[in-house]
Amino acid sequence: MSETLKRLAEVIESRKLANGGNPEKSYVAKLFAKGDDAILKKIGEEATETVMAAKDARVSGDKSKVLYECADLWFHSMVLLAQFDLKPQDVLNELARREGLSGLEEKAARKD
Repeated sequence: MSETLKRLAEVIESRKLANGGNPEKSYVAKLFAKGDDAILKKIGEEATETVMAAKDARVSGDKSKVLYECADLWFHSMVLLAQFDLKPQDVLNELARREGLSGLEEKAARKD
């Protein structure tokens, strides 16, 4: 796993209230204090901003906002993972499990 992702996951974990995170001093601790719905709302906002940045980039050719918004989306997704005691490595493991599978076959095999 990327050392950057690993370090960021460790910082996010340290911001949990149970680990001494202070909502008055930390944005992430404030999200944790507000709970799942606040985190999910941020992910929704960041996903929408990512989509809009990509649509703008199609016209302008400027990909910098796509990169910026994707970073925000990844960050908030990492906060959500930590909320559920998951780590970025768990996502990488899931992606590795899917490697080599046809996307159509994988989707058909789901027990939704």
